[in-house]
Amino acid sequence: MIKLEILNKQAKHDYFIEDTIECGIALNGCEIKSIRAGKCNLKDSYAIIRNGEVYVINMFVSNYDKGNIYNESETRSRKLLLHKNEILKLNNDVQLKGLTLIPLKLYFNGEHLKVLLGVCKGKKLYDKRESIKERDIKRENEKANKYRY
Repeated sequence: MIKLEILNKQAKHDYFIEDTIECGIALNGCEIKSIRAGKCNLKDSYAIIRNGEVYVINMFVSNYDKGNIYNESETRSRKLLLHKNEILKLNNDVQLKGLTLIPLKLYFNGEHLKVLLGVCKGKKLYDKRESIKERDIKRENEKANKYRY
């Protein structure tokens, strides 16, 4: 069986990840089939808390080819499945600390689709430049060590 993971690579560049939490997601049949085919994108998505429930906004799930009337809007808001105490904790982080909820990864745990939701703090421009420098230095060191032996 192929392990399917859909990552949000832009999130690590734009945010400091303070904490992560695993949650389920409510989807219809055509959406889950499309995600199993790998036709999903988390690039500009984020999560909000509305009326005591968590929703992911702007997650792109392509329409399923054979779905005809059961296809829904590609970027509709989808409900995340969390316990009430987890939602209260996330709400405190967002309201008091000014953090943002970003979906970092979609993956299958058994036959259930899970979302790794990150509690993140935005990076400034100079922080982004610093992380790029660190990544380049690390890459050069690995390349030098590779050819040393």
